Amino acid sequence: MEERLARLQEKYEAMGQDMTSYLDGLLYADFLTYWDYIHLDTLLSLQNPKTPFPDEHIFIIYHQITELYFKLCLHECEQITEAQPLTVEFFTARLKRINRYFEALTQSFEIMVDGMEKEQFLKFRMSLLPASGFQSGQYRMIEIYATDFVNLVVSDKREELRNATVEEQFEYLYWKFGATELSTGKKTLTLKQFEKKYAQTFINLGKASIKHNFYALYNRFKADGMSTPALENELKQLDANVNVNWPLSHYKSAVRYLNREPEEIKATGGTNWQKYLPPRFQKRIFYPALWSDLEVENWGKGWVEKVLREG
Repeated sequence: MEERLARLQEKYEAMGQDMTSYLDGLLYADFLTYWDYIHLDTLLSLQNPKTPFPDEHIFIIYHQITELYFKLCLHECEQITEAQPLTVEFFTARLKRINRYFEALTQSFEIMVDGMEKEQFLKFRMSLLPASGFQSGQYRMIEIYATDFVNLVVSDKREELRNATVEEQFEYLYWKFGATELSTGKKTLTLKQFEKKYAQTFINLGKASIKHNFYALYNRFKADGMSTPALENELKQLDANVNVNWPLSHYKSAVRYLNREPEEIKATGGTNWQKYLPPRFQKRIFYPALWSDLEVENWGKGWVEKVLREG
């Protein structure tokens, strides 16, 4: 105890503070409770349905959980890009954490898909316009951290824009083409809102990540002969989790709730889910060098066919 008090004294003296005053404060401070520490009352008050349908609570809570997992992912992304020096072991360990977060999300998506009555969903969703899960800024930031910005460009423009500026590439990001009006091809209000709030944030992060995104970091380790099979496996798993498994969990949900003969129902915000969600259309791949030509050619195809059979 005396040793600890001496170390505390050194700590506070180094900061020009009086340790005794801090100890007096501890005498009067209340003990911390679980509910205060995680702000439980505030957290439980953040669900505000727009309709009287009970299942809207499920929809809100699951999306809030999703955003919290995305925040965990971004926390790991920041640790990777800011580590000085970054080691292969640290990089691999943090990627493994991100993969676990995405796997938990993907596996739990069935809770929402199976947990809502279709009739309720198709009614309360109309009260959410033009809001859409498409507008998750955190998800877009994870993508930017994960790969070269050009790999997020729509597939038929990637080679043309490979040496373009981030601003030029931004105009052709793949997700913009999934948020156009189905009848006119014009930007939906959903997309206009999203760009107004996040465009500059995405561009700035894209510029800051040119030399520090995961693909750039991996290529640096590889060039120095320091890459490992474990690192490459985690990168490939991240690629599959973010670009195949997670979009397809949404695709499966869309097939279940929005696929109605003879005409599919539009997603909230008018997003073109039939072209936006299936990986085989986007061919969005974070780490193309880690996959064979055949794997790239058939990217997500088997998964999509399985979802359609099950749907």
